[in-house]
Amino acid sequence: MSESRRTPEEKVEALKRASARQPARPGGDRLPPGQVETKKWPVLHHGDVPSVDLAKWDFRVFGKVAAPLRFTWSEFNALPMSTSSSDIHCVTRWSRFGMTWRGVLVRDLMARVQLAPGAAFVLAHGENGFTTNLPLEDFLRDENILATHADGAPLAPEHGAPLRLVVPRLYFWKSAKWLRGLEFLEKDRAGFWEGVGYHRRGDPWAEERFEGE
Repeated sequence: MSESRRTPEEKVEALKRASARQPARPGGDRLPPGQVETKKWPVLHHGDVPSVDLAKWDFRVFGKVAAPLRFTWSEFNALPMSTSSSDIHCVTRWSRFGMTWRGVLVRDLMARVQLAPGAAFVLAHGENGFTTNLPLEDFLRDENILATHADGAPLAPEHGAPLRLVVPRLYFWKSAKWLRGLEFLEKDRAGFWEGVGYHRRGDPWAEERFEGE
């Protein structure tokens, strides 16, 4: 069966089998266990790359907040922009060092958000119904950014344009492509890949690839 015709559940099972055949490799300070450095940026996602009309695009902040927020594309780009650098680590065992991002730091966005009492988790919403969940403490890390650019150029569609979340501390599926909203929650809720077997948190240093392992 071709990769494009596999269901999400079949992709997870294939990755589990591949991971079981590969012993964890000792890593240095930058390379988590079981990972291999690559100079490339592989393209991995389920389904088709969405077609995005920026004239109709919006970004929402909602859920356990005092007041929901909504930004058009021009309004989002009027927010303070920053540049950051980080390594990324994919659950499929590749890592890429020293990527440069430009966009809105999570901390700068959150300066405009008043969380309601009890907010403890975030569900990132992307195009095509994609979601991924994060504990609030992972989401609020200083290095996290809502990126519009990567390595000096606008994000390519296959890498999540026009906007993707970047959470370097966790496996890269947590850095949701085609980001459209952030929903703050009192209780954790599994996202798309977490619902078919990926780990709820996804810490690469602890090799949290699959739930129950």
